[in-house]
Amino acid sequence: MFLGPRGACAPFGRQALARRGLYGMAVVLLAVTLPVGTTLVARGASQGDLLREQLDAGEFGPALELARNESAVERDNSLAEIAKAQLQAEARAAAYNTIAEITDGRVRRRALDEMASMPVEADGRGGGSMAQWGPLMNLITNTIQPDSWDDNGGPGSIQPFANGVYVDAAGVMRRLKKVEDTDFLAEARRAAMHDMVSDEVRRASPLRKVSLSRLEREIEIHAAAGQPLDEEMMVLAGLKRVQYVLAYPETGDIVIAGPASDWKLDREFRPVSIEDGQPVVRLDHLLVLLRRQRNGGGEFACSIVPTDEGLAKAQAFAKAQSATPLQPGQRGKFLEGLRSQLGRQQVVFEGIDPSSDVAQVLLAADHHMKLIGIGLEPGTLKVPSYLSMIRMQPGEAPPALDVLRWWFTLKYDALVASKERDAFEIRGQGVQVLSENELLTATGAQVHTGKADVLNHQFAQNFTKDFPALAAKYPLYADLRNIFDLALVVELLRAEDLPEHVGWHPTAFYDGAALPTAIENVPQWVDTVINHRIVGRVNVVAAVSGGVHVNARTLVRRDSIKTEDRGQLNSERERSVPGDVSRRSWWWD
Repeated sequence: MFLGPRGACAPFGRQALARRGLYGMAVVLLAVTLPVGTTLVARGASQGDLLREQLDAGEFGPALELARNESAVERDNSLAEIAKAQLQAEARAAAYNTIAEITDGRVRRRALDEMASMPVEADGRGGGSMAQWGPLMNLITNTIQPDSWDDNGGPGSIQPFANGVYVDAAGVMRRLKKVEDTDFLAEARRAAMHDMVSDEVRRASPLRKVSLSRLEREIEIHAAAGQPLDEEMMVLAGLKRVQYVLAYPETGDIVIAGPASDWKLDREFRPVSIEDGQPVVRLDHLLVLLRRQRNGGGEFACSIVPTDEGLAKAQAFAKAQSATPLQPGQRGKFLEGLRSQLGRQQVVFEGIDPSSDVAQVLLAADHHMKLIGIGLEPGTLKVPSYLSMIRMQPGEAPPALDVLRWWFTLKYDALVASKERDAFEIRGQGVQVLSENELLTATGAQVHTGKADVLNHQFAQNFTKDFPALAAKYPLYADLRNIFDLALVVELLRAEDLPEHVGWHPTAFYDGAALPTAIENVPQWVDTVINHRIVGRVNVVAAVSGGVHVNARTLVRRDSIKTEDRGQLNSERERSVPGDVSRRSWWWD
């Protein structure tokens, strides 16, 4: 499931992404004969009165400058009022640019909700009927650097204004001054080059930074404008893994960072890196984990469980068949009979929304791992199947018909924090496989032993050690690892109270109606995973259960997080400082 605003799904696929930035954009000056109003403000007027007078006069530039100099709370409230006034003046793009400067997500959400229900005046401001500027504006945007205007993905905007045509990339009308200093052109060129570099989201990066708070802001603005989410939003700007979590109280940002690359869709419509075919980190996975955390969080799991009745029937069938050795050509019939007796196995989800893609990844990875374990899918040279490792001496009894349990869980070398606890690094491959033998009673009940035989344990150990190679061969496992990374990030946010620390109050991320993550079909049963091998004229049968178990809370306890005292994390945090909060960018390199 890939997300669009308010329930609309935006499919993956290569889109033409317009570059942002103005490359030599011409400025058109339009002479009009309308009277120019002058605003007089009495001395001693309060900031609120002054702001209101400026808004009544349509002086949005001075109003913005006034608001930006206020304290945080007053600033956000003033910006909300300015945005609503801009919308009433039909300066819609400027209104959204102003909304983007609001740092408190709760204030921003309320403002957007109010704006959604506001009737927009048809005649603008100033008392007269509004001039028909539409044809002229269309002429300008279609002939002068078309790719630089906001309708085509650029930052430039053009809106009708009470005293003429309003052209501005930041929602502010200013008088142009003659500049004699030739360094101005050099500086403009450097700024344009910076924009060009920072907007190449599909370019590989050793360390890309994504501000979760700013991303949420942009998603809200897209939804308010009725626009689908950009493709880069759905893949978190091409992040391949989360390596760092960085907090910036001074700008209200929580940043996740890691290597990134261009992406494409694989044959299973999974967004993957074009460099190595590994899945990229996904927004919908993050949303599922954030929402479950808000509802209590804790452990979550997926299990594939055979029924007691099926196990009892399979046990009786295998015992009856063991009296007569299989003849050539009878193996397929035997396996089909055993599978029929065992029946389908039940899928059980705990602590995770079964309708989410996160749940489906857990299930698919677990099921595929078991296929490798019993030889129905190839592993790697270092990960042979359990059945292939069985060696028996003449006269030796075969292994009992136990149920082999293999399950995925977390494996991180360390979670490291700076002394100030505003920078964190995640170290380790993230995933391991554990094992256990379960005994079967005559009725088919499974009895946990807490132990694994040598071969059972060896398979789980091999799988864990060679997990990077397996993930490269089967991207599904890398998808599982990315989910584990995000689960750890979400628990870290809770344990360290990072959103409150930086003043980020998520709203859109928690809104399942605006950003749905559900898929249509929720699996409840899977076909039995079973295989058979003849070793020394003896039939050996392997049946498997297990699942995926995720408990990140033990890793984010304060005594579990190591403190890094060499200053490396602080240096990385300083190199990753977000830009001006008024800028619309939510990722950077």
